[in-house]
Amino acid sequence: MSKASVTRPSMAVVVFNHFSPFHVSVPTLVFGPETLREAFFDLVMVAGEDGPLTSSLGMEMHPSHGLEALAQVDIIVLPYWHDVAARPSEALLEALVAAHQRGAKIIGLCLGAYVLAYAGLLSGKRAATHWELEADFTERFHDVSLDTNALYVEDAGLITSAGTAASIDCCLYVFRQYYSTDVVNRLARRMVVSPHRDGGQAQFIERPVPETTADARINALLTTIRQALDKPYTLDALAASVMMTRRTFTRKFHQATGMSLGEWLAAERLQLAQELLATTDCTMEQIVMKTGFSSTLTFREKFKQRFAVTPNQWRKSFHQ
Repeated sequence: MSKASVTRPSMAVVVFNHFSPFHVSVPTLVFGPETLREAFFDLVMVAGEDGPLTSSLGMEMHPSHGLEALAQVDIIVLPYWHDVAARPSEALLEALVAAHQRGAKIIGLCLGAYVLAYAGLLSGKRAATHWELEADFTERFHDVSLDTNALYVEDAGLITSAGTAASIDCCLYVFRQYYSTDVVNRLARRMVVSPHRDGGQAQFIERPVPETTADARINALLTTIRQALDKPYTLDALAASVMMTRRTFTRKFHQATGMSLGEWLAAERLQLAQELLATTDCTMEQIVMKTGFSSTLTFREKFKQRFAVTPNQWRKSFHQ
């Protein structure tokens, strides 16, 4: 590395074939010298694979360094991975394990978390990746605790992030570990982004509950409830409406939806609340009446607990 790396953290951004131009550009913009016209990190680009490195758009990159550079840098960034079902090369995985063992910080942005998981580095640790890959990731890596709400997660020097724009949040978080808040705020202003976003990726998931199930009677009941979420519902009344005992209904409802009745109702009511916040000018009291929450306080608490932002903050971001 250069002489400047004695005083500045050194960083390698690893590029793979079929790379995502956006994901590669995020760490180079945040940590590179162009944005603030001043070098805060000694940044090098590393070829993570042999052969031509091209994107699906025909762009081609020619990194100046090979995997040997990973043995020297303080921070390694894996901005993406092109195939969740493909195991990266053993040479790369061994280099990452060795880097972690000597104390390097390793960052897997979006699907870059898969590379860290394939290396075994996330075993027994918390991690994040894009919420759409939750089922796939947990099926492949049973021993990783996946946080599908977090924008980014750090555990034992391993940092992983959710998809796309969350990569920016994650990189700003890392920048803040080395430099003052004033510098990070200046960087964020130059990039025209927030230096810190409230909430997690759960606020961006369109529908976290199933639309239909394999049980026709439960499906019909779900449709009926969705059309009148403002009404109160009890287990006994709903069980009677489909001619089941309370115990049988509870079991079948959970089998069909993967949730208890209370969890499903809360998720549906919060989904409707999101729609009303985004598409109407209803007051909070009107939204509480339309969604069937017992009080405004309960609604605010449930909303904040689920999405990590207040209803007003969510409306400010998504109101049409």
